[in-house]
Amino acid sequence: MENGEVDNRGVSSSETVNGGEDVFSSKESDASTADHLVMMVHGILGSASDWKFGAEQFVRNLPDKVFVHCSERNMAKLTLDGVDVMGERLAEEVLEVIKRKPGLKKISFVAHSVGGVVARYAIGKLYRPPRMENVKKFSADASEEGSKGTIAGLEPINFITVASPHLGSRGNKQVPFLFGVTAFEKAAGLVVHWIFKRTGRHLFLNEDEGKTPLLRRMVEDDGELHFMSALGSFKRRVAYSNVGYDHIVGWRTSSIRRNTELPKWEDSLNEKYPHIVYEEHCKACDSEQSESVVKEDDCFDKLEEELVTGLSRVSWEKVDVSFHSSRLRFAAHSVIQVKDQYMHAEGADVIQHMIDNFLL
Repeated sequence: MENGEVDNRGVSSSETVNGGEDVFSSKESDASTADHLVMMVHGILGSASDWKFGAEQFVRNLPDKVFVHCSERNMAKLTLDGVDVMGERLAEEVLEVIKRKPGLKKISFVAHSVGGVVARYAIGKLYRPPRMENVKKFSADASEEGSKGTIAGLEPINFITVASPHLGSRGNKQVPFLFGVTAFEKAAGLVVHWIFKRTGRHLFLNEDEGKTPLLRRMVEDDGELHFMSALGSFKRRVAYSNVGYDHIVGWRTSSIRRNTELPKWEDSLNEKYPHIVYEEHCKACDSEQSESVVKEDDCFDKLEEELVTGLSRVSWEKVDVSFHSSRLRFAAHSVIQVKDQYMHAEGADVIQHMIDNFLL
C-alpha cells in the first residue's frame, strides 16, 4: 500500500519521516477524530510491518476511535543496542507522534517480545507526575482521576505485552530452546552479548560487575525514570503469554509468574477465541504476600524473585495462549502476534481478544 493509500478494507496507512507507520480510518476527516494513540512496538530484529495485521484490525474494529502508530525507530539491528537506548528512542518517537497529532488525549501500548520491556522503559521516561493537589504516594490501587499522572501529557489507558520477557532470559528455563539444561543456559549467558549485544546483556541480567541489572532497576522508580509509577498509571496492564512451544520467551517470564503460580489449563475458554486457554486477573500484592509464596517455590532465584515481586506491586490481567494443536505451533512466538497475516493467521483470535477487551 502506497503512502496515504486506502485499501479495499477501509483502512489507511502512511509512512512517517522516521520510518514508522501510521494506521487510521479510511476517511481523511475521520483520522482527526481519533483521540486515542495506540503505540505498537515490535520485538528484536523486527520492523513496523510486524504489527501490520494487528494495527489494521484495531482501526477496523474501533473506527474513528484509535490512531495506531507502528514503531520502527528501533528497526532490525538497532534492537541490539540495549533496552535503555531503545527505550529512549521509543520515547522520542512517541513525542514526535503526539506533536504531529495535537488532538490526542489518551495513550496505550501494545508490544511484542522484547518490545514490551522497551515500552516499560519508555513510559518511565515519559511519565509526568500528577499535579501537586493530586499528588499521592504511589499506590497500586489508587483510582482517582488525575491522581496517577500522565504519559507524555496523555491519559494512560492500556499497557499490553505479548510474549515479553519481563523476568529476563537468564536460566531457569526462561529460554525454552535451551531445554532447561543448566550448562547450556550458563554458556548462553556468557556468549549472548556476542550475538544480541547490549540487549542480550540486559535480558540475561549480565551487567558490569557491581552494577545492578537494568531489569532490576526497572521494577522501581529509579531517579528521574519513574518505571513503576508509569506502569501503575495505566488503567489496565495485560500480559499475553504462550503456555508452550514458544522457544524464544518462556511462559513464566512472559506471564510474570513463579513456578508454583503457573495454572493448569485445558481447552479454550470461548469458541470465539480458540487459542486462549486461561485468563486470570491478578490483584496487586505486597512484599509480605510474595514472601509466603516464595517459601513454597521449588525453583527459587533471588534476582528473578525480586523482578516478580516488583512487577506484582501493580495488578495484571494474564491471558494464556496455546497453539499446541496448530501445525505452526513451533512458531508460536510469531503466531501469537500474527507477524505474517497469511502464515500466522491462526493467531487472529488473540488480536481480536485484545480489541474486544480494549478500554477506550
